[in-house]
Amino acid sequence: MSYRSVLRRPGAAAFFFAAATGRVGIAMTGLGLVWLLHARTGSAGPAGLAAAGYALAEAVLGPRVARLVDRFGQPRVLPFALAAHGIAIAGVLASTTPAAAIAFATGAGAAVPQLGALSAARWAHLLHGDALPTAFALESLANATAFLLGPVLVTALGAAGHAPLAVAIAAVLLVGGGAALATQRRTAPPPTRARPGLFRRSFVHLALLNAAVGLYFGTMGVSVTAFATEHGVPGAATPIVAAASVSGLLSGWLSGRLSGWRGSSAHRRLVVASAYLAATAALLPVAPSAIWLGAAVVLTEAAVPPTLVTLNVLTERAVHPAVRTQAFTWTGSASTAGSALAAFVAGHTADGFGASAAFVLAPAAGLALLALAVVKRL
Repeated sequence: MSYRSVLRRPGAAAFFFAAATGRVGIAMTGLGLVWLLHARTGSAGPAGLAAAGYALAEAVLGPRVARLVDRFGQPRVLPFALAAHGIAIAGVLASTTPAAAIAFATGAGAAVPQLGALSAARWAHLLHGDALPTAFALESLANATAFLLGPVLVTALGAAGHAPLAVAIAAVLLVGGGAALATQRRTAPPPTRARPGLFRRSFVHLALLNAAVGLYFGTMGVSVTAFATEHGVPGAATPIVAAASVSGLLSGWLSGRLSGWRGSSAHRRLVVASAYLAATAALLPVAPSAIWLGAAVVLTEAAVPPTLVTLNVLTERAVHPAVRTQAFTWTGSASTAGSALAAFVAGHTADGFGASAAFVLAPAAGLALLALAVVKRL
């Protein structure tokens, strides 16, 4: 089934593009906090703490919000979460000390709505069978596009000394896209009070796989910025991030179009993508210059969209429909938790030992993902 055919389903294009707009804001926020705190303090440590606080709060409290969504419905819960997130981001921008900024950043993470999980739950409610992997591939394209536009915009503004503007734009996109999604009641999954079990062994394994992907994300978010700054070319971070995002976008598009790839076993696809990620990520710590780093990042990022699509397919298969939003949020939270841990470790490693040492976390994350994928297949 083609991308166009799934978007032609009644209401599909409207909720997809609303969530996609909000995703650009989500893609900007964590990196925007890194640039903002780094600009204010001159150190990667507080920047990493702000990003880690934001991500960790999102990981811990996001599933609680998702549980409310499953019980009361997206249109009723989203407005409250969006308002709380917007207020917290305003607090970050108005804060005068690093501690206050980190505290508000943590609050913003606690309230950020999981638009990707909400969109995935709508697709799972709307589609069935072979159409669903195509829809998840489309979600991967939206995610790749968000991480093409968002981080590039943040990096460009941050390098130009306008990090507060980047964070403000992120909030406007996130709140605006989420508000548009909240108004679309026709495609929202119906609320339910059923409480089927979620934490079976297969689902816990999927959460660990997502956490391993998050370790990679957190490492890259901090380390690329630290590498460019350390080598005296902070502006180089912009084309590196842009090239990586284009690589992910093309990879996601191809994985959704290639029938041979889609037709293979999901577990096999996961092992192949994980092995590729682990192998190419080993190039990152030994990159001698920004040009070489950019080439290595382009190669590595190609593994991310196929991995995420496969994990979404496996998650949808593993859970009861009444807890889909929670399931997608828990896997996202697991990824966010891994990202938070990696951002914290990478920030302090970059401060103490340099950006190349921080990049060692990327192949380590790839190896963890590969090991878990092999166990999952077996």
